[in-house]
Amino acid sequence: MALFGNFFNKNSNTEKDGNNDIPWITLNNPDQLEEIVAKSKNKPQAIFKHSTTCGVSRMVLNMFNASFSLEPSQMDLYFLDLHAFRAISNEIAERFEVLHQSPQLLIIKNGVVVAHSSHGGISDISLEKYV
Repeated sequence: MALFGNFFNKNSNTEKDGNNDIPWITLNNPDQLEEIVAKSKNKPQAIFKHSTTCGVSRMVLNMFNASFSLEPSQMDLYFLDLHAFRAISNEIAERFEVLHQSPQLLIIKNGVVVAHSSHGGISDISLEKYV
């Protein structure tokens, strides 16, 4: 699928889908978690954890893409492929004290998770509330 082809492009750190131009940042290195914490002091950060083999995760990602309306300057959005980087997901769970789930969305401000949800609950999170 073209939507997922962009996420796994190894030549870029920032990825966009073809629909709403979500400026995804590929989360593929545990050192990025320090960067996320530091950047969250000035701008909210979001992590979307996605299972590339799960139909529910794909459906939730599509719904997220369809409803996304923020400007790139309002929030950084990190995309984590759980199958390729499960160790990073485990570190996220430990560092932010949020039980691992998939799909899952976490919003980080001032170094801490201020909102998180999984599965259908992701659509209940209003990103605008955190910018």
